[in-house]
Amino acid sequence: MTRYRIPEMTKLHARHDMIDRHTELPPLAEPRARMLYAFLSQQRSVKEHSELYTLVVTLVQLGMDTHDLIDTETTKRSEADMRSRQLKVLAGDFFSARFYQLLADAGQIEMITKISGAVCEVNRLKVNLYTRMRSLRLTAEEYFKQAVQLRSELFQHFSGILEGAVARIWPELLQDVSRCEVVLEELERSESIDKFDKSWAYWHVLQVGTEEERHRLASQTLESGELPALLHKYDIRALLTAKLRQAVESLRSGAALLDSDKLTSELSAIADSMVSKLSSGMPALNETR
Repeated sequence: MTRYRIPEMTKLHARHDMIDRHTELPPLAEPRARMLYAFLSQQRSVKEHSELYTLVVTLVQLGMDTHDLIDTETTKRSEADMRSRQLKVLAGDFFSARFYQLLADAGQIEMITKISGAVCEVNRLKVNLYTRMRSLRLTAEEYFKQAVQLRSELFQHFSGILEGAVARIWPELLQDVSRCEVVLEELERSESIDKFDKSWAYWHVLQVGTEEERHRLASQTLESGELPALLHKYDIRALLTAKLRQAVESLRSGAALLDSDKLTSELSAIADSMVSKLSSGMPALNETR
């Protein structure tokens, strides 16, 4: 397996002066991309395209994630906010254009069709989720499952070009990595009043909280000073950490079933990276190794 260069290559192809100057981009889908590259690199039939395929799907995911950051509120914004919003729209389209260009230049027309189909499915899932969110008809567990599916859907379509035992175990391992990513994001969102709305913690409290708490959430009148007490009352961090522990343990167990030492080692490193993103105050996670 050649040196893993996807983050550097993605940043190179995503670079643009206006985007860099006026807006922030979401983080790369690094764990999923790293795992995809490791698996494709072990397949003789697609090994020569492993870097290209991983690069383009990372760019597509970056484009979709950038569009998800677009603020849809209709309140009046500053000129800087308006410019940032407009550039997020353009940036997402720019990254998608890079994906088409790279695959077309390589003569990979069939892969363009496959990835485009996957993007359509992701968008369909998003519409279904957002519709349920607007009507407040969603449990925390349903939200979590949908969030995991949205993260894994684009990468899931590569199971069709994998072969043998790895093709059978790929969906489960991808789900485990996606669960880890979702939990880490939800931990961050739960502790920020600006990101708390419609997070996993939001849906959990809306499901188990008091009538007054549910009313405050639904009417968006919860104040930042109230958030720490609410998180403590319902053990939000502990519940999410337990979800991360389960996903990491499942990922390690699945990796142990692989015949390839390289893949097992790579998945173990990915699991380690997930755990390391938590604060050192979570020793129980490290004990799952």
